[in-house]
Amino acid sequence: MDEFEDVLTAVGPRLRALRHSRGLTLAALAELTGVSESTLSRLESGGRKPQLELLLPLARAHGVALEDLVGAPRTGDPRVHLRPVSRGGITYVPLSRRPGGLQSFKLVIEPVRAAPEQQTHEGYEWLYVLDGRLRLLLGDRSLVLSPGEAAEFDTRVPHRLDAEGDRPVELLVIFGPQGERAHLRARPA
Repeated sequence: MDEFEDVLTAVGPRLRALRHSRGLTLAALAELTGVSESTLSRLESGGRKPQLELLLPLARAHGVALEDLVGAPRTGDPRVHLRPVSRGGITYVPLSRRPGGLQSFKLVIEPVRAAPEQQTHEGYEWLYVLDGRLRLLLGDRSLVLSPGEAAEFDTRVPHRLDAEGDRPVELLVIFGPQGERAHLRARPA
């Protein structure tokens, strides 16, 4: 028996176990799905091969994903596992893998670091303070943001991010090409 046949053979017992675990009779499941009792019985016993038009209403009725009915292998870990990078007193934790387009990061900025000059580059940045206090130098303006506050700015404007006070500041940052922007604006403190 090949792997495909093994998968199909395992569907029947899986369907029966699901129905029993939910305390449903064949008649109740037939009413929920519109699939006849005899067809359900033959699916569970292996007398009928599972087909998509039968499995979709069964998955819906049981509240499970179709791949759970057929025992499909998991497609991989959906979590993003990217390595943090530390540079100049800032730790960058990438939260997305999408090259180009919008990119998201968690930043942790240490309170004592070399004071670099303000930077400019092409793009647009949105940030949200999670913990600590952030000093945002934006051109000739100096803003202090607290947890729960957000800011957005054109990165062609000279800017710098620093921790305010003696604690690190943690923030979420979304950076994108020019024109891709959020809709929250920072106000002076």
